[in-house]
Amino acid sequence: MPPVTEHRWPCDQCGAQLRFAPGQTSLICDHCGHVQAIPQAGERKRARALAEHDLAAGLRDDLPVSAIETVQTSTCTSCGARIEFSGATHATECPFCASPVVVDSGGARLIKPQALVPFVLTEDEARKAMIAWMGSLWFAPSTLLEYARKGRRMNGIYVPFWTFDAATRSSYTGMRGDAYYETQTVTVRVNGRNETRTEQVRKIRWYPASGRVARDFDDVLVLGSASLPRRLGNELTPWDLGRLEPYSPDYLAGFSAEGYTIALADADAQSKAVMAQVIEQDVRRDIGGDEQRITSVDTDFSDETFKHILLPVWMAAYKYNGKSYRFLVNGQTGEVQGERPWSVWKIGFAVLLGAAIVLGAIYLNDPSILGLPHPDWMN
Repeated sequence: MPPVTEHRWPCDQCGAQLRFAPGQTSLICDHCGHVQAIPQAGERKRARALAEHDLAAGLRDDLPVSAIETVQTSTCTSCGARIEFSGATHATECPFCASPVVVDSGGARLIKPQALVPFVLTEDEARKAMIAWMGSLWFAPSTLLEYARKGRRMNGIYVPFWTFDAATRSSYTGMRGDAYYETQTVTVRVNGRNETRTEQVRKIRWYPASGRVARDFDDVLVLGSASLPRRLGNELTPWDLGRLEPYSPDYLAGFSAEGYTIALADADAQSKAVMAQVIEQDVRRDIGGDEQRITSVDTDFSDETFKHILLPVWMAAYKYNGKSYRFLVNGQTGEVQGERPWSVWKIGFAVLLGAAIVLGAIYLNDPSILGLPHPDWMN
């Protein structure tokens, strides 16, 4: 097994630890203010770094040794996150659920990330986006907004994702439905009397259909973290993957990174499901008509490749009534997603207020419905 990869970023001026400055291409020292540029890859090296791996080789666990690394991680016993801490960090809290975590002494053998999108938003910018999002939530506990406004620390973490490319050719069978209308006479009851009317009734005439469609997929994105709900990870979109940079540990200085906990094979299956939905829409368009029925779709995949990448997310974990709620801010765009708690008191008050308004309206309109006499001022 290769040695455990551990990175440190001492300042050239004072020896303190450097951190990556979001939105820049440099490391900064909070102790003395020294700025240290991150070396940028040339076009040839960049192209090599961003090249995809062959999917079949990855599924066989037959990737080159250079594509594998052993990293120091710790698995959170509460949510299952596999966290890679930077520098000499040996104890912290899990950025996913706020539970205490101590770094293990061993390492995990993982496919190296080939690229990442560096953080663009600072922690303060991410907090402002989170506060604005929280302020728009109905029936949220008041302590939720107080938690955010108090400036509680957010965790910047690079979250693992997989991207998949494939060329697909699909053969299908089905039915094409063309709409037509027939005039029918119907009897309806209007004001207590029967009336005869004519109306247009929509019907479908079905025809057999078959054919082929082709679609090339590029960078189908799949969340590589099992510790995050898939919905939250998927809804942090859009990501500008055109801003991917070749992986360099320097971008992780001062941040954490999660090792993937969704294996390549499982992620591939998820990507196939995403592709199948797109192919189904292609088939429906190819069948045409007003309605379609798909009987079968047989898809051949070729030129299948993948990348392992890291994407920047600011996270906060908030505990309410003994349960952890997570809030995520896209570190590139500021998109916010989260698991929101509900205030039982606010919901109860709203229900009582609504009932009072309804009863008040009934009373003003006809108090006798409530079994109450008409007040003198209504007579």
